[in-house]
Amino acid sequence: MDVDVVLPCLDEEEALPWVLGRMPEGFRPIVVDNGSTDRSAEVAAALGARVVHESRRGFGAACHAGLTAATAEVVCFMDADASLDPRQLPRVTGPVLAGDADLVLGRRIPRSRSAWPAHARIGNVLLASNLRRRTGVPLRDLGPMRACRRDDLLALGVADRRFGYPLEMVLRAAAAGWRVRETEVDYLDRSGRSKVTGTVRGTVRAVRDMRRVMAEAAALL
Repeated sequence: MDVDVVLPCLDEEEALPWVLGRMPEGFRPIVVDNGSTDRSAEVAAALGARVVHESRRGFGAACHAGLTAATAEVVCFMDADASLDPRQLPRVTGPVLAGDADLVLGRRIPRSRSAWPAHARIGNVLLASNLRRRTGVPLRDLGPMRACRRDDLLALGVADRRFGYPLEMVLRAAAAGWRVRETEVDYLDRSGRSKVTGTVRGTVRAVRDMRRVMAEAAALL
């Protein structure tokens, strides 16, 4: 069974050859260009990826554009910055394809001290702890590599179009009674500087979006 892989992309020309070159057989990349000023879209197309253009800025907007463009029964999400190895995608799709889980997230294990800055890791720990307390979902990381069934995800109605999208996905999945699991994946030094975790300001912005989503999800839970 083919699997579509949604790759939100903003100025990742440098990383895309490595990422797309390591895509496993049967995993079809959908690169969602979210307003890049470099040659990301051209590079992705030349390497055989399907390219979708999303003019509305925002991580969630790019994810949703890729999701709606996907046609496979199972869809994955992962960053396009070479911080995650596409060859490990079968780790997250396996339980979904086998019918053992509805949503699987890759728990990031840093392979160098510089792969995950302290400010970003602390923010993630706090959010994951809050999520476990509110939902009982046994997650220790809100990792960006994840897999689920496309139609089921669309039916959840995830509405955030910014950095709160990944958290809202898990919150709505928990409220719907989904079986949510995690599996370990390598976390590598990304190519270039992160728009989020690479700066304290970016991390604060992401955490702010996620805290807003957490507060708005109280009615769901």
